[in-house]
Amino acid sequence: MLGKSLSSPLLTLHHVSHRFSSLQSDVSTAIPNSALLNVNLSNGLSPPNAAIKGLQNSGIYPKKWAVHSTAQVESISLSDEEKKKWEACRKPLSTFGFSTEEEDKILGKAFGHIHSPYWSEERKREIPELETVNEILDYLRNLSLSDDDIRKLLKKFPEVLGCSIEQELKNNVQILGKDWGIEGKTLRNLLLRNPKVLGYNVDCKGDCMAQCTRCWVRF
Repeated sequence: MLGKSLSSPLLTLHHVSHRFSSLQSDVSTAIPNSALLNVNLSNGLSPPNAAIKGLQNSGIYPKKWAVHSTAQVESISLSDEEKKKWEACRKPLSTFGFSTEEEDKILGKAFGHIHSPYWSEERKREIPELETVNEILDYLRNLSLSDDDIRKLLKKFPEVLGCSIEQELKNNVQILGKDWGIEGKTLRNLLLRNPKVLGYNVDCKGDCMAQCTRCWVRF
């Protein structure tokens, strides 16, 4: 009797595979691609994990959402007033030809809504202010950076929008000019190659302070 009660391992594997395929089909049918593509940071929603995994394994997972999901967007809840502020801060970024998803990613990384190794654990979530975003963009333009230059800089270092314009950006540009004579075109080339220099605020002088992402030792 014991022998009759045991199922064949191959039959069991086939049964599990069939159930998994059916689940994938149900998930992909229940959640259309367009629903995933319309999810963004501004509405504070994110797709169910099970749905994401099912679509990934089924081979029909939208490429656009795959890129967006790797940004590690955390679910947030915004009030109507906060949404208005967020959307207002998108407008100056649209000048550079970014998509809505890219604008959300830039703001999210700059203001603590998307995890960024640059900030370590020190960055708290905050809602960006339009005045702050515009002030930093204007300062970058005053460094003789074109809109195309700023677009490249933001893609490499979106966190720049969350840096202090006085204590970091302006101070670091002065250090580069005074200590290394880096100005004008040389400064432009440096910022396009290594824009994170704008956010350095630590100089360990060889004695590690465990803040390498913001330390002048990287320069």
